[in-house]
Amino acid sequence: MLWRSVLVLPILGVAAAAASIDECPGYTLRNVAESDSQITGDLILAGSACNTYGEDLNNLKLLVEYQTDSRLHVKIYDAKEQVYQIPKSILVPPSGQRDSSSQRSDLVFEYTKNPFSFAVQRSSNRETIFNTSGTNLIFESQYVRLRTSLPQNPNIYGLGEDSDSFRRETTDYTRTLWNTGQAFLPTHSNLYGSHPVYIEMRNGQAHGVFLSNSNGMDIKINQTAEDGQYLEYNTLGGVLDFYFMAGPAPADVARQYAGVVGIPVQQSYWTYGFHQCKYGYQDVMYVAEVVYNYSQAKIPLETMWTDIDYMDLRRTWTLDPERFSLHKMQELVAYLHNHDQQYILMVDPPVSLNDSTSYDTASDAGVLIKNNDGSTFVATMWPGAVSYVDWFHPNAQSFWTGQIKSFFDDQSGVGVDGMWIDMNEPANFCGYPCSNPVEVAIQGNDPPAPPPLRTTWDPLPGFPSDFQPPGSNSRIMRRDTSSANMTGLSGRNLNNPGYTIANGVGPLTVGTIWPELPEYGGYVQYDTHNLYASYMIEASRQGLLARRPSERPFIISRSTFAGDGIRGGHWTGDNASIWAHYLLSIVQNMEFASIFQIPMVGADVCGFNDNTTETLCARWAMLGAWYPFYRNHADITANYQEFYRWPLVTEAAQKAITARFQVLDYFYTAFYQQTVDGSPTTIIPLFFEYPNDPTTLDISYQFFFGPSILVSPVTTESSESVSLYLPPQDIFYDFWTGERVKPNGDSNTLNLDNVTYTDIPVHIRGGSIIPLRADAGNANTTAALRTHDFELLIAPDVDGRATGSLYLDDGKSIKPDRTSYLQFTYDSGHLSVNGTFDYDPGVGFKGVTVLSNGNQNGVNGGGNGTGTDSYGRIGLVRQIDEGFSGGWEVDV
Repeated sequence: MLWRSVLVLPILGVAAAAASIDECPGYTLRNVAESDSQITGDLILAGSACNTYGEDLNNLKLLVEYQTDSRLHVKIYDAKEQVYQIPKSILVPPSGQRDSSSQRSDLVFEYTKNPFSFAVQRSSNRETIFNTSGTNLIFESQYVRLRTSLPQNPNIYGLGEDSDSFRRETTDYTRTLWNTGQAFLPTHSNLYGSHPVYIEMRNGQAHGVFLSNSNGMDIKINQTAEDGQYLEYNTLGGVLDFYFMAGPAPADVARQYAGVVGIPVQQSYWTYGFHQCKYGYQDVMYVAEVVYNYSQAKIPLETMWTDIDYMDLRRTWTLDPERFSLHKMQELVAYLHNHDQQYILMVDPPVSLNDSTSYDTASDAGVLIKNNDGSTFVATMWPGAVSYVDWFHPNAQSFWTGQIKSFFDDQSGVGVDGMWIDMNEPANFCGYPCSNPVEVAIQGNDPPAPPPLRTTWDPLPGFPSDFQPPGSNSRIMRRDTSSANMTGLSGRNLNNPGYTIANGVGPLTVGTIWPELPEYGGYVQYDTHNLYASYMIEASRQGLLARRPSERPFIISRSTFAGDGIRGGHWTGDNASIWAHYLLSIVQNMEFASIFQIPMVGADVCGFNDNTTETLCARWAMLGAWYPFYRNHADITANYQEFYRWPLVTEAAQKAITARFQVLDYFYTAFYQQTVDGSPTTIIPLFFEYPNDPTTLDISYQFFFGPSILVSPVTTESSESVSLYLPPQDIFYDFWTGERVKPNGDSNTLNLDNVTYTDIPVHIRGGSIIPLRADAGNANTTAALRTHDFELLIAPDVDGRATGSLYLDDGKSIKPDRTSYLQFTYDSGHLSVNGTFDYDPGVGFKGVTVLSNGNQNGVNGGGNGTGTDSYGRIGLVRQIDEGFSGGWEVDV
């Protein structure tokens, strides 16, 4: 059995009597060396150690790098480099090359030597955007503190994951980062992911700050008479590794952040279809019935998902032989694939002790996390007693890839089309110290048992005639009995550190595996906890690539950390069927897509926990169509909530999916653009588009779906009215009718009544050209949609001009052989189409609709005359017959 080689570090000395945190002496900067592109120096403890939450480190290093003209890197770390730093295997720091200089940089680093403090300023106007003076730096073995002053009532966004307000509270607010699974998404509490990055807006300009630190932390925002307004980092360890991003536009900050953590990965075309799941589908036949019922209801279903119901006794990498037999699962997958639909299963991280095949393989490979005495760590999860993969182990990838290739084999296994990974904070049901995880598994923590196994059901058209019950016996759930290694200082109290972060579930040991657990290479969970999911996502991605090397892997994860957008997507976890979480989903989508650079994001539509209602589900079906990831999902204890169960929701879903299909290529293009350079082009907050408009800073429930479509859902429960903001810098058109809309009075708000439960206000920004799929309502899958011709919808600005783009490829290849990128330009009646035309989609352009901006120069009166397009939009309609072999022009 393989085991880790741990570099033994000097144990920290016994701390002297702890002093008040306010007595910590700070540091003195010495031996400063400055060049045109960097600053280095030594930081020496400036007085007697306070040792409040650990032992003060005497000797630190300062590194300042002008990495690009818009990005400044500031790092404060221990001189011996023994303190834990994020492994480069999961978050690769930007290139060490320095492409800027202090003379060219948009940012300037200023410092005071004693006591050491620093400030970051804009070179253009010397505005200070980060200033640590006034409070001393504290750098202890288990506590690091740094505070920056802020303007009063700052406009700060980011610092997630949570269920709090979009614009961060400014008084007595704490955002704790420690990945934790919490159902119902409580407010003012840490949730599944950790993203220590924020954007601040000041006078129309944006800047960003990213702390590359994966340790648990409290980030406090407060204002007091004594200290003024400030933001304060309180971490449980690690180093201070900052990246300051100059903007000055919010979109610039997003691109600059992508330059640090990586650009998001491109997704397949089909992933933007509608997905369905529920925890509690009792057998494979029930899953098939749901697929069939969606077809009968004429609601396009792209992908069917199955929760842990399919597992044998909730053990990952197994099938319940009676409810989800391999033969029937393969028939289900074959049916879906024959109808151009997909299938996805949930995968949990633990390996069950009661699954000898998987457990023995993992154990023999040495990839399971160990206790300090070298024995395998055992805890409790859904299948009972379990162990967890040590992702740092060099054999972990081959083990995980082997599981994926075997279980999901397209011929001999279940040929899924992606992976859904859950409980990867990671979750553990056994409380510390969990002396008998098997007994805990027997006593409780069971999910509700499924209903009795059915013995009869009606045959489903299209499925094999022998798609019949496998047996009559009910299956009952049961619970069977060195130096400079940057891996972390030894001698720490890892389970109960002196400083207590505001973890929403209590001590660090609650709900997860122990922080004290060692990992291969000398790491410990205390430092790497927030990265557990990141390594699992990466291992899953590599496993899927080994299985289907040419296809883009599709992975949706519950837990995330900074940079995970380069690997997969995220759903926002176990929300509830309540109005507040309908609204929260908008905030979370904006944060993940535009700030955290994880644009493949969505929330469980209609809510996961508790019972939804017909009206809430109808509203949510309309809203969810404007998420990147659109899935209906409910808990086992909740009522069934498939869209076809209510006439009102059926109608809403049909209309919503038709609209989504109409603009799917427009959004596919927008998503592609974000994967090129990190431009926030998918789900966009209004202040990103209008940074000089102060009204947009507090708008939390309107957003742009791509750069041209403004979505303004109903925000009051049981209401059919909306008051939405229309930024005066642009003109807008109603998406559904094509009519130009104008605000009511001077407030730039538009008040809408009679917004029924099958409506959602959507508007097109003037100056936009949107490619639409014709007759989208007749497509039942995205594969069928790709056979439909295009039409162009032109929404001129006030001067009669508009632009747009369209990206095309085969929709699934990691490196498509051929692609096309078309650019549309319209100017007062003349449309030009240029670009690259290497990929032929086999369809063409069949029509152009120009909406009337109300000005003579907006439409020249040519073409076929004013009428309605195939979607009923009012405007100038011109029939054309153009293809994708090259550029073309037409007067409309």
